[in-house]
Amino acid sequence: MDASEGMLEAVREGGLLPPGTPLVAMLSGGRDSVCLLDLAVRLLGPEAITALHVNYGLRDDADADEAHCAALSARLGVRLQVERPRRPQGPGNLQAWARDVRYAAAARIALAADGLIATGHTADDQVETILYRLASSPSRRALLGMRPRDGKLVRPLLTVTREETTAYCEERGLEWRDDPSNAEPRYARNRVRHGLARALAEVHPAAAANVLRTAELLRDEAEILDSLVAAELDGTNGSPRGTIELDRLAELPPALRRLVVQQLADRAAGRPVAGAARHAEEVAALRRTGIAMLDLGGGVRAIAERGVLRAER
Repeated sequence: MDASEGMLEAVREGGLLPPGTPLVAMLSGGRDSVCLLDLAVRLLGPEAITALHVNYGLRDDADADEAHCAALSARLGVRLQVERPRRPQGPGNLQAWARDVRYAAAARIALAADGLIATGHTADDQVETILYRLASSPSRRALLGMRPRDGKLVRPLLTVTREETTAYCEERGLEWRDDPSNAEPRYARNRVRHGLARALAEVHPAAAANVLRTAELLRDEAEILDSLVAAELDGTNGSPRGTIELDRLAELPPALRRLVVQQLADRAAGRPVAGAARHAEEVAALRRTGIAMLDLGGGVRAIAERGVLRAER
């Protein structure tokens, strides 16, 4: 079995691209997204797939990238949806804006078709994500990395290396476009990729594999921790769902107390609230009479009313 057939079977066995499911495939034109699109076509058929390309207009060759994606989509027989958002004025995180734009567009298309969204994140991206989050976020979430599936979002190539997607494209005769901004050191992610990840590989040749295995183990353990948190917040403690009595919170082991407060904040915000857990001891010390409030960050506050704790925006 050649390399491309082996990857096809691995992705099929992974079960993240089930037959009969409409799919929005994120297509930047790079080797990973090209590999993903071709695999999806082979597994699902072209009629089930919409390729999404976002032309941000930030580089001189952005239109050439779009033309390449159009030609590839036509060759593979899939629909192509192109988004051309207007760059926001003023200061701000340009990469974060671009990420929000493309995921919002993908979610809109997937919702209309009741389908999934697939990205070409690879094992290399997973290692870089974990290292970046470990350096920038004081949270256990940093070590968990990206999940193979988050709701409607799937990442079928998380166990595949960038070297393997390159070999797949070469074997299948698929051309790709390289984004020169991926080499610019002004972006923190690029410094992790070209500096930190390479330095770790020099320390130990199995460094990347060890990071991935550690993250996999921690995700398994996180499921157990999440079930303990859910048991405290989802009605089994005698309080209404999404709340906990302050006396009960104070009785919990410190680690579980932090996780409960973090989960309350995340649920209230509808997204992760960085650093909410570090307020756990302050929350547990809120007064049991009347109403008391505490800012948890991220636009969320803890509210204790007559000894029962909840979180609100």
